[in-house]
Amino acid sequence: WLDHAARLGLSPRSLIIEITEAVLLDGAAQVGERLRALREMGLQVALDNFGTGYSSLAYLKHFGIDLLKLDHSFIQHLAHDSGDLAMCEALILMAHKLGLRVVAEGVETAAQRNLLELAGCDFAQGHVYAPAMPAPAFGALARQGLPPPGE
Repeated sequence: WLDHAARLGLSPRSLIIEITEAVLLDGAAQVGERLRALREMGLQVALDNFGTGYSSLAYLKHFGIDLLKLDHSFIQHLAHDSGDLAMCEALILMAHKLGLRVVAEGVETAAQRNLLELAGCDFAQGHVYAPAMPAPAFGALARQGLPPPGE
């Protein structure tokens, strides 16, 4: 992947390895060594489904996590549930204080996207932007670019 990124003129930092909290629990020493090696190569590490498992805050520092991915379960009722909004705001603030960026998963509506943007979420992914699609369709979408938010 590093060679492919280099051929495309991309930095290794453009590659993000996603792991789940469960991976950190299984063979933590081996996982830690492998993650450190990947980060030394310049790759970033994202902790997927954050907030749904054990969510040990020590993992964030010990394993050199770059991004937290908020699980879609926090996002799905965001516009109607002030508890979910408070949780998202708290997790985003905590992540930023720790120097991490935040990705919201499963953003389906403009209302959810707008609330997350107001909460300071760095990135979002979900059907509000585009549905799942085959690689050629994604390539075409990437070449044309996404419309600005709100369109």
